[in-house]
Amino acid sequence: MVIAVDFDGTIVEHAYPKIGKDIPFAIETLKRLQQEDHHRLILWSVREGDLLEEAVKYCEERGLKFFAANKNYPEEETPSPRKLTADLFIDDRNLGGIPDWGLIYKMLKGGPRAAFNYSSIAEYDNEMKPPKKNFFIRLGEAIDKSKGRSY
Repeated sequence: MVIAVDFDGTIVEHAYPKIGKDIPFAIETLKRLQQEDHHRLILWSVREGDLLEEAVKYCEERGLKFFAANKNYPEEETPSPRKLTADLFIDDRNLGGIPDWGLIYKMLKGGPRAAFNYSSIAEYDNEMKPPKKNFFIRLGEAIDKSKGRSY
């Protein structure tokens, strides 16, 4: 499968034009998908020129090598505007944002007929997050903490 992967906000946190901090498990998950299932990964980014080369080098230094960057094949002349022919796009700008990388891996390992929809993604996401405390509990904890009390 050909998978186009965004860089800023997907592999690293947003800090454009700088490179942000690694998003946990992004590079590891992509390397694993590449090695286990031989998916062809294409870096798909708004970055161009030196900024794109910097992103490619950043990933390569961490062991992630893309088949191509912002094009379908390494030897392809980059059209403007560029259109990739990928089977799947992983991007933080998806409707609903980007799911956890563990869920992305699970979805891709489930194959093309994996039964995931927005409600199952939300359910998985909620399982991964600790329950939120209401305002009054947080306020009480803050007051206790300011008075040096802990439970």
